[in-house]
Amino acid sequence: MASSKLSPCLIFLQLIFLLFVINPANAQLKVGFYKDTCPQAEAIVKKVMDQVMKVAPSLSGPLLRMHFHDCFVRGCDGSVLLNSSTGQAEKDSPPNLSLRGYQIIDRVKAALEKECPGVVSCADTLAIVARDVTVATMGPYWEVENGRRDGRVSNFAEPLTNLPPFFANISQLISMFRSKGLSVKDLVVLSGGHTIGTSHCSSFTSRLYNSTGKDGTDPTLDSEYIAKLKSKCKVGDQTTLVEMDPGSVRTFDNSYYTLVAKRRGLFQSDAALLDNSETKAYVKLQSAATHRSTFFKDFGVSMRNMGRVGVLTGKAGEIRKVCSKIN
Repeated sequence: MASSKLSPCLIFLQLIFLLFVINPANAQLKVGFYKDTCPQAEAIVKKVMDQVMKVAPSLSGPLLRMHFHDCFVRGCDGSVLLNSSTGQAEKDSPPNLSLRGYQIIDRVKAALEKECPGVVSCADTLAIVARDVTVATMGPYWEVENGRRDGRVSNFAEPLTNLPPFFANISQLISMFRSKGLSVKDLVVLSGGHTIGTSHCSSFTSRLYNSTGKDGTDPTLDSEYIAKLKSKCKVGDQTTLVEMDPGSVRTFDNSYYTLVAKRRGLFQSDAALLDNSETKAYVKLQSAATHRSTFFKDFGVSMRNMGRVGVLTGKAGEIRKVCSKIN
């Protein structure tokens, strides 16, 4: 009899244990994490980023994607920032060779270290910068949850198997996002980050010259768009940059979804969003929307979801003094 009366309490305690011990990120990441230890942290980041965006607005896309690339490999632990003397770090891996702006993260971190030595992690710095470049390009503002600590390992091979490739189909994309605890909605919402930034021709020329359609083109890509892309990207072109959201490359908006709905998504992974009922419905919803619709709010929610992936908290990891090397 006694044990039967205690069982609801035991179940409750087990749930608390699962939520806060096994998954400590839910308990320790929070908005205002630095309010006592470095209350000016986000203001410091914003000041530096406002200066950067005035002179180098083209870095907005790469800096936003740097946070994505960090979180999908080993979780959001700043491992994408680490250098390797032998070229074996994440940043040396092919999927990360197009990332730019590492020197900007170093600049932000130096400003944080000057004000609050050894307090703000590089992983949190990436998360705050990603929010601030989004805002700087007229995108949404969201409250960033902080409290991440920095990892000590960065492996060349891991981006190859953890980052969704530009040629992924919808099943692969959904599987890779779910493996990080992210939903199908997170997938289609975060894909909207392609509204800012550029891509090298080499990331999509297979759709122009080596696919299954007429003259080697991708039958899922709009024919007029193919002609425009071919005029910019020749076979073997490794250097030319193309806007991912033509006409809106430096403005964060929902026009990306209009392009995808018209079969003008640049990557195969963009076109794949039309191959699933849930992602297709979201694309159609946003492409038909006037002004911002729900995308801005959704993007902030999904960025916070992604920012919780595989984080180190508490006494795990470290707080790097310089983001490119462990202490």
